[in-house]
Formats: sequence, structure tokens, C-alpha cells
Amino acid sequence: MGCEKKSSHEDKENSLCYGNSKQEGRSPSVIIVGGGMAGVAAARALHDASFQVVLLESRERIGGRIHTDYSFGFPVDLGASWLHGVSKENPLASVIARLGLPLYRTSGDNSVLYDHDLESYALFDTDGNQVPQELVTKVGGIFETILEETNKIREEFNEDMSVFRGLSIVLDRNPELRLEGLAHKVLQWYLCRMEGWFAADSDTISLKGWDQEVLLPGGHGLMVRGYLPVINTLAKGLDIRLGHRVTKVIRRYNGVKVTVENGKTFFADAAIIAVPLGVLKAKKIVFEPKLPDWKEAAIADLGIGIENKIILHFENVFWPNVEFLGVVADTSYGCSYFLNLHKAAGHPVLVYMPSGRLAKDIEKMSDEAAANFAFMQLQRILPDASSPNQYLVSRWGSDINSLGSYSYDAVGKSHELFERLRVPVDNLFFAGEATSMSYPGSVHGAFSTGMMAAEDCRMRVLERYGELDLFQPVMGEEASLSIPLQISRM
Repeated sequence: MGCEKKSSHEDKENSLCYGNSKQEGRSPSVIIVGGGMAGVAAARALHDASFQVVLLESRERIGGRIHTDYSFGFPVDLGASWLHGVSKENPLASVIARLGLPLYRTSGDNSVLYDHDLESYALFDTDGNQVPQELVTKVGGIFETILEETNKIREEFNEDMSVFRGLSIVLDRNPELRLEGLAHKVLQWYLCRMEGWFAADSDTISLKGWDQEVLLPGGHGLMVRGYLPVINTLAKGLDIRLGHRVTKVIRRYNGVKVTVENGKTFFADAAIIAVPLGVLKAKKIVFEPKLPDWKEAAIADLGIGIENKIILHFENVFWPNVEFLGVVADTSYGCSYFLNLHKAAGHPVLVYMPSGRLAKDIEKMSDEAAANFAFMQLQRILPDASSPNQYLVSRWGSDINSLGSYSYDAVGKSHELFERLRVPVDNLFFAGEATSMSYPGSVHGAFSTGMMAAEDCRMRVLERYGELDLFQPVMGEEASLSIPLQISRM
């Protein structure tokens, strides 16, 4: 980008990266830290607005927590894989539609907590007996009633509490909602699915905050060909430096200086920080001067959860033709669920998806042991299951580049922390799913905050240069042309 520092004697030359762009005949410049959806979206928007942009990514690939793997001979997503809200209201819909990428819809509008409709499940007990579908549907309704009853608990108690405690109080007050035997186990399975939605255990999720996310219409759609084509399209033609792990960000009145692990430095007018919340929590990047207390508190107080995937590739399909296979148990920790990619994409693949404490425990295992653990859960419900040919294991919690899967509302913490994390600090702007008050934990949340950070950055920098054109359309407006999404439901 013309603003990379090569040696100390070039300091004078690099100072030209600050100041008045008209006088110096150069474009305003921005450094993007992080090459996930938020960072790439921000870089795309600023590049298209004629900014000099360099994107620094610690991994040897772009995408961040989007990671489409092709080692099976077809795409499977180790990270994000759904579009939550299959409708034109979704900020990502127009991008996906223009690429002609198909979606497999896994639920209707009424699916608040589950990625799938109730009738798309096949649940089994640990002896391999299938749970009657009427019981699955009935307990699903009871679970929703219990959640509705927690609204009274929220109104009654000033102090926040965990979802688990709220549910316990509801059951104590409404003994008719208590379930026993198989029905109790199915209820635990629904709780397990709720924990998967937040990638966290119910005793850590805020009762006041769990339903503050804005749910877009259209249900949930699985990206049949994976998310990578979206990232690659947005990244086309950008100056992206892979293997550039940022260690320090210094902000000055006239610009920013960003240092990467090997000592190389970059200068620009502003920077957008689009790294995962877990990386910010671990203080992997030193900010000078340090971030304000309110910003550090937002980083510390937001919850970061873990959900992993153990992807099992089989020779043949030997399981029922449903979207989700589940194992019910006495506790949510003991429950399991498998996504059936054969129904959605035609591949003989099951995806085991542990979250919260279970995901952390499995991350302590080797890949082989983790795959064996997932296969053992499958054998509990399908004793004649054949062994997988191949497997893939994600480790979002221990991966130094992510240190978690996605954010959630922790007990006792305000939902406004998401917005506080987004608010700029001088010429530093912040983006990513954890900065989205409306759509936390989602790809479209990451995308929309990347676009927002880019627009805020553009306005701030051009305002300083005296070049702001108030009549120029906001970035992204011209991209909202309506193109229908390709959706199937088998």
C-alpha cells in the first residue's frame, strides 16, 4: 500500500502516509487487522471507495471462523455454515444471491432456538430406541412454554441470573411442567440445542440477554457449497498479507502504526480491528495508548463460547433420512446431535457438534480420539454403524487465531456491551460478530459490522481531509438490488 516500513531510515518517507491527501496527491489509507468476514467486507468497501487498504491476517488463509475444507472432494464447513434469516432483509442475502450459491432451508420462521424444525429430528435414547415423534414435538412445545414463563422471572427479579437458574425456578413454581423418564431426557436435549445456539452452557448464559438478538425472517439456510466462495469473491483484488500476526497497534493524532510478529511495521490514517473477541480477551494485541476503560470492560465482560465440529465421512449412508440425529440423556452435557449433510447436500457425512463444556473437554483429545468419541455417540443410537473413512476436527477454543467460536450474553452483563465494543476509539474502528448488537454470533452480523466500520472510517478520514461529500451514497446501498435466493427443501 506504499505505507509499509522497511527500515528506520525510511521514517521520514513513511510520514507522508499521514497528513493532507490533496496536498500529497495520495489516497487515504487504512489497515484492516483480521481477514474474517468482517475484515474482508470492510476492506472490500474501502478499496471500492478508492482508499489504499492493506489487510493483515495471522493465518495462512482468509476467512477466519469461516473455514470451508475440500479434502473430502467436496466442500464442508468447519466453522460457520448457516445463513440465519433467509430473506432479503439479511445484509448478506444479495451477495449470496448474486453468486448463485444454493441454500438448503432447515427451518421456517418459527424456529427461534433451533436451526431445524421439530419434525426434522430423529432422537434416540442411549439404548438405540427411537423416541416417538409425538413425544419430540410435545416436549418441544413444553420447552417453549417454560422459556415463555421465564419472562415473568425476568420481570420479578432486578438482578440477572443464568438461563439454567431461570428454568429451575419456573419448574419449581410450575410442577405440572416437570417431566420424568424419557420426556425429561428429551427436554435436556432441547436445552442442549439451546446451548449449542450460544456455544455456551446454560448456567453461564444471561436470562435477561439471551433473546436480545434480532431474528430475521425466513428461517435458517445451510450453505450447500460452503461459505468460502463468498469470502473469496469479496477478497478479489485486495492487498491481503497472510501470515501477518499483528502484535501492536499504536494510535497517534495523525495516524496509526501497526506492528506484526516479525517486526515489520505498517502506517496508515486509520485502522479497523476485526479480530475475534477471544483474541482481544487474551490481549494478543497491545494497544498504545491503552484502550479506554469502557472498551476494555466490554472486551472482558462479553461472553465467548465454543462450538466445534467433528465431521465424519462414510462410504455409505446407513442412517435415517432426517436433518438431525440426536441422543437424549439425563443431562444436557450427556446429549449429542449430528447434522446429516446427506439430506442437505447429498454427501455421506454426519457432523457431530459439541458445545460449551463438552466442546472444551473434547479439545483436550487428539483428533483421532475426538473422532472416535463422536463415532461412539453414533454407535449408541445406531449399533450397526460402519466406521468413517475420513474425519475432520475443529478446535476453535484452542486455536490461537480465534480462542472461541462466537460471542453471547454472559450472566449479569448488559447487552449494550456489543455496541460498546463497536464504538470507535479515535482513528481505531472495530468490527466482527461480537460488535453486532442486533446479530451477534452470526456471519451476517460480522458482515454488517465490517460495512459499518468501513463507512464510519471513510467518513472520519475524509472529514479530516476536508474531502467529505455528503451527497455520495453510503457504501453498500448500490449492492442491495433484489436477486432471489436459490433455496431447496428436500
